[in-house]
Amino acid sequence: MSGLDAPSIALVGAGAMGGALVRGWIEAVRKGGGLTLTVIEPNFDPALQAELESVGAVLNPPDAGPVDVLVLAVKPQAFAEAAKSARRFVGANTCVLSIMAGITIEKLSRELGGERVVRAMPNTPSRIGRGITAYVPSPACGEDDKALVAQLLAPLGEVEPMAAERLMDVVTAVSGSGPAYVFLLAEVLAVAGEQEGLDKETAMRLASRTVAGAGALMLETGENPSVLRKQVMSPGGTTEAALDILAAADGLGPLLRRAVAAAAKRSRDLGKA
Repeated sequence: MSGLDAPSIALVGAGAMGGALVRGWIEAVRKGGGLTLTVIEPNFDPALQAELESVGAVLNPPDAGPVDVLVLAVKPQAFAEAAKSARRFVGANTCVLSIMAGITIEKLSRELGGERVVRAMPNTPSRIGRGITAYVPSPACGEDDKALVAQLLAPLGEVEPMAAERLMDVVTAVSGSGPAYVFLLAEVLAVAGEQEGLDKETAMRLASRTVAGAGALMLETGENPSVLRKQVMSPGGTTEAALDILAAADGLGPLLRRAVAAAAKRSRDLGKA
């Protein structure tokens, strides 16, 4: 892929993550980028479809040939079916980028017939450009492949290269599934507030804004979470009383470790299925 200034890209799946990616590419095209886009999606969001058509993207073509980069953004359970229509985009010089949980590089290479494969895992904050996406390339990928993939993933937020593919199942459990843990925290915090006398709407506003604000504070300051946590605490105060419960031997720490282990195992199982 060396020297490509105007890569051709085929995206299979324009749902939440695929849609977030392609909106970033649309913006690049509008700013003068030379991308050419083909998008396969059976149920287009009408607004996204209109945006794609405005930059000349080709949507659901009946016939198509190899592209420079094939991006797979479908559910892992749909991979077997998606692979049938995606193979036509893979040629000798095609780089395959997958954002499907659990599907291994070996399986992607075998089913699609390409050796230059990159496996990536974004998360849902990527929809607003505040996510983090970890990725790992196959040995056949060159430096140009890696650079282009990082550039294509940039609209989602931060990009983090991984040293080994075995770590991708852990990435899936920590950052891929992680936003759901945070959303659950906001939910249960709001319910706890209700139990102590707040009305439902007020409890949810306080809980959700607190969780969102704490996350923003970590990002903006760059300080370690443990440092920020200690800044909230005072000896013998209310926060310490609460954290005595959360930091207990059967508290939040062991619970999250079990949750992450279960998610990582499920990611490995998806790859074997």
